[in-house]
Amino acid sequence: MPKRFVVTASDIPDLPRFPVGFELAESLTAAARHLHGTGTPDDTMTAAVELAVRLLPDAEHAGIAEIQRSGRLRTLAWSDETVRFAAEPRHGGHTPGHTPHPDWERLWTTPVVRTDDSEADGGGNALSGLGLRSALSLRLRADRRRLTVLTAYARKPQAFDEEATRIGRLFTAHVSLALDSATVREQLTEAMRTRDLIGQATGILMERLDIDAAGAFESLVKASQRENVKLRDLARRIVDANTGSGGRGVNER
Repeated sequence: MPKRFVVTASDIPDLPRFPVGFELAESLTAAARHLHGTGTPDDTMTAAVELAVRLLPDAEHAGIAEIQRSGRLRTLAWSDETVRFAAEPRHGGHTPGHTPHPDWERLWTTPVVRTDDSEADGGGNALSGLGLRSALSLRLRADRRRLTVLTAYARKPQAFDEEATRIGRLFTAHVSLALDSATVREQLTEAMRTRDLIGQATGILMERLDIDAAGAFESLVKASQRENVKLRDLARRIVDANTGSGGRGVNER
């Protein structure tokens, strides 16, 4: 479950709620600054859904979901529990055959999908069941296997017009950039941690087996292959065992 935090007006004093007295460029700049100040991809997405409710005209709820080609859905961030229910029917107890979002399939071929009234044609979907009449879905990421989508919701029909769509597309461009940046930072941080962990494990094996650095690293790699364990996980096991009372991670020769 993503880390949760709430964005309030006091957190972003220069971000007025639309449509009263706003300047779009200034509001998007403030939102972008806040997004790029988050620490992890989970934090970025959680900030994005809170900001979407403030930025998009008439938006009452927002969420980010991952949609796989197989049809499986996973909620990544949400402004409130209603959005979790809308994106993941198993939480809301919807009847079989009801689709979580009647138009999401179109997002594989178009970056924006707008639902004007979920009760049109008799409803029969999770949105209408939760009283969410309007939805504005904007694609954040896409590859051959999955989509990442930010969706804003409203309880009144035809809530999102062309202006809301334009603002939404500008906003999600900032979200995508911030999300990419946070992902790269997380990957680099993990790579540095992995390098340090392997270095520590190598040093432990050098002392334990009375061998040089190259021999210790080779021993670590061979043990990783033999035990079918990732090098990082085996290194962590060795370091943890050395600092605690556990056993050896690599058999002595």
